[in-house]
Amino acid sequence: MEARYAAARTAWHSVEVDRLFPRTVRGAGAGPGGADRLWTRIAVAPDGDCRGAFDPLLDTALSPVGCERLLRATYTDETRTAVTTVGILVTRADQSGMRTLRKRFSEERLDRRSDLMPRTYPARGTEAAEFGDAQRASWDIRVLTDVPAVVYAVTGFADGRPVAEPQSAGEATADGANGAVALSGLGHDARGTAAAVVRAFREAVDPAAGGGS
Repeated sequence: MEARYAAARTAWHSVEVDRLFPRTVRGAGAGPGGADRLWTRIAVAPDGDCRGAFDPLLDTALSPVGCERLLRATYTDETRTAVTTVGILVTRADQSGMRTLRKRFSEERLDRRSDLMPRTYPARGTEAAEFGDAQRASWDIRVLTDVPAVVYAVTGFADGRPVAEPQSAGEATADGANGAVALSGLGHDARGTAAAVVRAFREAVDPAAGGGS
C-alpha cells in the first residue's frame, strides 16, 4: 500500500492528462432513468495547489490530509447545456489519515452540505466561461482510501443561470427527487463524471488493481 500511495502522489506529473481526465467519458446507465450519458472535456486547468479551490468550510474539513497537488478539468454534456468541473485532490496523508477523513465525511454527511462545496473551473472561451460560484447546482465528493486522493465533481447550467438551491448528487439522484437540479439531471452528471475520474485515476496508478475502496 505504501508503494501505491507513493505512485499516486507522482501521477500528476508522470501520467499523461488524457489518462487522468479522458477526452470523452461514457456513463452507461448514468443518467436519469438509467439513460446512457456522454461527457466531453472542454478544458484542463494548470495543476497547482488548493488555494481558492474550495469553499472555506470545505477547505477546513480537508486540511487534515493536506494538499500535494490539485488537478482539474471541465466537461460538458452531449447537449452542451450542462458543464461539470472534476477535480483530483492528491493529499499528503497516509492510509490511516484518509480513512479518518472518509469516516468523518460519512458520519457527519459533509458531502451533502451546501456550505462545503468545491469551486468550479470556468475556462474562458468555453461553454463553462460563466460557470462560477453562483452557478453551482450539484456536487459529488469522494474520499478514497486505496489512494491518497479526494475526487469531486461540481455541475451547473452552461447558460450561466444562478442556482438558488443547489442539491448534492446524493439528494438530486434519489428516488422521487424533484426540483430543477434533480429534474435536469445535473446530479447524475456530477455523480457520473466523478465515478469515471475515480476509475481513471486508480487505473493510472495501478492498471492491474481494479476495485479499490
